[in-house]
Amino acid sequence: MTTDPKTWSQRFESALHPAIARFNASISFDIELIEYDITGSVAHATMLAKTGIISAAEGEQLVAGLEQIRLEYQQGFFKPGVEAEDVHFAVEKRLTEITGDVGKKLHTARSRNDQVGTDTRLYLRAEIAKIRHQLREFQYVLLSIAEQNVETLIPGYTHLQRAQPLSLAHHLLAYFEMADRDWERLGDVSKRVNISPLGSGALAGTTFPIDRHFTAELLQFEGVYANSLDGVSDRDFAIEFLAAASLIMVHLSRLAEEIILWSTQEFGFITLKDSCATGSSIMPQKKNPDVPELVRGKTGRVFGHLQGMLVLMKGLPLAYNKDLQDDKEALFDSVKTVKACLEAMAVLMSEGIVFNGDRLAAAVAEDFSNATDVADYLAARGVPFREAYNLVGKVVKTCIVGGKLLKDLSIEEWKALHPQFESDIYDAIAPRQVVAARNSYGGTGFEQVRKAIAEAHERLGH
Repeated sequence: MTTDPKTWSQRFESALHPAIARFNASISFDIELIEYDITGSVAHATMLAKTGIISAAEGEQLVAGLEQIRLEYQQGFFKPGVEAEDVHFAVEKRLTEITGDVGKKLHTARSRNDQVGTDTRLYLRAEIAKIRHQLREFQYVLLSIAEQNVETLIPGYTHLQRAQPLSLAHHLLAYFEMADRDWERLGDVSKRVNISPLGSGALAGTTFPIDRHFTAELLQFEGVYANSLDGVSDRDFAIEFLAAASLIMVHLSRLAEEIILWSTQEFGFITLKDSCATGSSIMPQKKNPDVPELVRGKTGRVFGHLQGMLVLMKGLPLAYNKDLQDDKEALFDSVKTVKACLEAMAVLMSEGIVFNGDRLAAAVAEDFSNATDVADYLAARGVPFREAYNLVGKVVKTCIVGGKLLKDLSIEEWKALHPQFESDIYDAIAPRQVVAARNSYGGTGFEQVRKAIAEAHERLGH
């Protein structure tokens, strides 16, 4: 059994097998592009009329019919199924039903190859703008929390071992900077998304006197592809977006991992609010960090789409190949995943966690993360740093054996270690002073953090 005949051309004598028709169809997912397809078609029809390829009256009919389809779709009346194969055929078929034979003129001087490339770019351009807005909102959340916690201390880690105490604001501003690079990176990607392939035809351009720059202007593209082969086959912009999306997910996942750690009983740095946590089906005492765990897990999805797109493209000869149909699901899912994760993390950070100040204060006072400051103390008094470093290492070892912290040593014990030690050593190794003293540009010192917050506000335009 075969499907009803399709309007390909008289080259074909029979229709597709039903299984092949289903396999070949993309309408189930490329319906996402319908309004962009209509917008691109309106521009194309307007151009056809402007250049005299069709009459002005025919152009007006086409535009009116396309806008009717847009309205029907928005109101839920236009729901093409698998028989339409793809969104482009679905729109053209409905347009012909509305306008008659005039509808058949829409595809003049255009191929589905440049049409789908145009639709995809219009879609991605719009979604990049939305994601960039979400990134700014996420940055604002981080900045707001940072402003409230300039002098809140938190242990800093390297190798997941206690290293040096930090301003909590400084820690959060690191993620602000990551998000800022994401925002900038997407802006850069958007420049290469915003190039029009419309008018490239199937691969070689067209014999009709089209005006590609006019359609590009109508669609607010910044330029047109200079080579028709490249215009229909390029997916660099999609790969670049997926790479940028992957980095966004890397940054969200790193923060998610820290939130997961901080919420454990072992760390206890934060408490999850009930509005952003779930329980166990069997252990009534549990409160699970599902939001950051899901973000951490969904990161792999976006990575997979990037890898899939790279593999998809690596062996394709010029120009268009049906393989490129598979670019859309990767883009659609990545866009939705990134947007959902940004929203969830913004809500979690702003409404779902409480920093446990007492626990944080205790954490920075119960370790040897001030050891570097002892070495710096001696170095500032003329002792070669490496000599001071080795001396402090021995002191720490002795303290561990004796069950003491550096703050527990008497002044006599300090002087016995080196005559340069004075009573001000206790101030130098106090956690708050340890943080405040790191006042180099970009450091965790409170003065620098306040400057960083002010600069961040300027970047956000506040």
